[in-house]
Amino acid sequence: MRKFVNVMLLVAMISFVFVGLAFAQEQAAPAASGGGIESFAELVFGSGMVKWFKDGGWAMWPILFVTIYGLAYIIWKFIALLTGKVNLNNFLNKIIPLIKEKKFKEAQEIAKNTRGPVASIIYAGLMKADGGVAAVEKAIENAAMIEMSYLEKGFLEMSTAITLAPMLGFLGTVAGMISAFDAIAAARAVDATIVASGIKIALITTEAGLIVAIPVQFFNNLFVTMVVAGL
Repeated sequence: MRKFVNVMLLVAMISFVFVGLAFAQEQAAPAASGGGIESFAELVFGSGMVKWFKDGGWAMWPILFVTIYGLAYIIWKFIALLTGKVNLNNFLNKIIPLIKEKKFKEAQEIAKNTRGPVASIIYAGLMKADGGVAAVEKAIENAAMIEMSYLEKGFLEMSTAITLAPMLGFLGTVAGMISAFDAIAAARAVDATIVASGIKIALITTEAGLIVAIPVQFFNNLFVTMVVAGL
């Protein structure tokens, strides 16, 4: 987990560096278009996506960071659950006959060499098989708590992305509406062309926040279901 946190910190630092470079580029050459970062983004995502991002204003940058944050945890969680998945029926069909025959050493080897939380829990219980039923139950309870805490890792981070993305979108919406009303106040007249820019920013940021939150919510629910169902 510490390694993953370090990777996330590196991603955050890179994101902030890109944001700083983008703003510096805009201030240094506001009239220029198709600069280094922008050209690269257009090559990867297309000019339409880049224009949509730019039209959303400053709020799109923190939304982008939340997107990277949520996507990183989705990928990590998917890999973690995939590597922990095991054919439970086959595993139990091997373990149960050995336990009935009191061949605990053989059962321990099978459990030790089988991936997944279920195998780890059974292995912990088998290690205390000589200590009686109470010792086995205690070992299984402790191992189950440890494995469950591991399986639940990442859910808080994904929930954070689910919450922050639309909130940042709504913040951009408020900023866009303030900009629209400022334009009306400056023009001293109500004209659709005057407020269009601010309203466009408001709608784009709301859209971006929901685009991020909805898939992260979907994968979060999917992973929770996998954990509850025992993988």
